[in-house]
Amino acid sequence: MNCENINRAIIEGSTSPLTPEAGEHLRTCAKCRELVGALKLAVPTDLPSSTVFREIERGLVADLRPVRPIAPKRYIFVSLMAIFIVVAVLSLSRFRAFAIAAMTPLQTGAIFGALAISAGLLAYSLVNQMVPGSRYRFPPGKVPLAVTILLMVSIAALFPFYEERSFWFGVWVCIRGGIPVAAFAAVPLWLVLRRGAILSPIMTATAMGLLAGLAGTTALEIHCPNLAAWHILASHLGVALIAAIVGLVVGWAVENWKLIIRP
Repeated sequence: MNCENINRAIIEGSTSPLTPEAGEHLRTCAKCRELVGALKLAVPTDLPSSTVFREIERGLVADLRPVRPIAPKRYIFVSLMAIFIVVAVLSLSRFRAFAIAAMTPLQTGAIFGALAISAGLLAYSLVNQMVPGSRYRFPPGKVPLAVTILLMVSIAALFPFYEERSFWFGVWVCIRGGIPVAAFAAVPLWLVLRRGAILSPIMTATAMGLLAGLAGTTALEIHCPNLAAWHILASHLGVALIAAIVGLVVGWAVENWKLIIRP
């Protein structure tokens, strides 16, 4: 920007504020400053110089990287639910369906319906957590708690409470069988979730852990013929809660990784 440019800018629009480049020239040219002062034009006084603007631009584009577009939400939701169902069904190759034969049709329909609804709520919450700016019908931080309460109430309403011999041994046997199913489900779930833009690793990992754990819970509900409510709460639902706690710890570690590794 030089004196000629200032004159041209004044001729083209004397009532418009001058540009930042013009303001930078005016700071060094007394003649143009007097001319502008005589015409009483608006001069930008506190605007950054063009050099500063270029430095800001370089800083903004330095870390920009091309990103893969996120798939439509309905595809992600179907993928998450398919993983949950496939892993639960594949567990039949390891477990036999003793529990279905032991339950009444009402118990079978109600407990598997509650598990399906819970998995759907978690998958829906995870889909929205993958896409920044999504609208939440249910706060994502409260969905795992709501799912846990729903399943606890369903189990308490459907199955009887009574004392058992070797209670803790039975709990350990079911947990030992359900945890590998949950771990197996967590791998493909993570492969789907990592393609999104996760803003809160703690909430997302907790919900993902609970969803993976519900695959183990579903496998145990298909297999285990022990219909005592205390056993189901402590072991079958316990698998899902253990997986959720593991997800919470992993999410916290990811979110606070810089603090952890800082000497």
